[in-house]
Amino acid sequence: MVGFGIGTTEFVAMGLLPDIARDLLPGLWETSQEEALSRSGWLISAYAAGVVVGAPTIAAATAKYSRKTVLTILAVVFTLGTVASATAPTFETVVAARFVAGLPHGAYFGIAALVAASLMGAEKRGQAAAFVLAGLTIANVVGVPAITALGQSAGWQTAYLAVAAMFAVAAVAIALFVPQQGGDPTATMRREVAALGRPAVWFALLTGALGFGGFFAVYSLRLAARDGGDGHHGGLRALRAHDRGSWHDGGQLRGWLDGR
Repeated sequence: MVGFGIGTTEFVAMGLLPDIARDLLPGLWETSQEEALSRSGWLISAYAAGVVVGAPTIAAATAKYSRKTVLTILAVVFTLGTVASATAPTFETVVAARFVAGLPHGAYFGIAALVAASLMGAEKRGQAAAFVLAGLTIANVVGVPAITALGQSAGWQTAYLAVAAMFAVAAVAIALFVPQQGGDPTATMRREVAALGRPAVWFALLTGALGFGGFFAVYSLRLAARDGGDGHHGGLRALRAHDRGSWHDGGQLRGWLDGR
């Protein structure tokens, strides 16, 4: 469920940029819709920045602690950050809230994959990772267009509150049903970040940065451009979000078949 919420909260802003810009930047929207849309894109950039900052630092800093406890705390941070995204009073505070909401993103998937692999066995690590990422895949195909449609009809704040409710339920489920798993008591921050000294790691990071950077740049404003800024094609935005989400399916299938 957390994966589903992450996929939804990460991508739903793409389909709601015109709505967010009209609400948070009304003066700028009246004078230049193009500039208002461009500036509202900072919400997407802020979340991405949170992912970049949080993924290595949180994963390294929490490696020695109980994985169940860390996952629960991360789900709570997701909840609070997403609620703040919906209730913050100004554009600047919403940007800050999106940054906070993005901090647990990468660390959660990494730790959840370790927990799943431990439960399913080393020979099914690929399937375990695919299972953890299944929520992200479903979110892009189903969750993002559904929440986008909700945001267009009931307000973008309602969309974020709906996602926050998912995170809250997931946090409770993790606390109640995920078995305790200890961390690595020998882990240190220095050892964890030592991997950054390997060129292959930087190559992988650069590849991901270029690929996802281009993906976000194209689709963030493509949906808004097709809307035309007047809100009359909101249904098309939701459908295009669904169309975009299908690209996740191939990677999901490869992970599930791994080890079979």
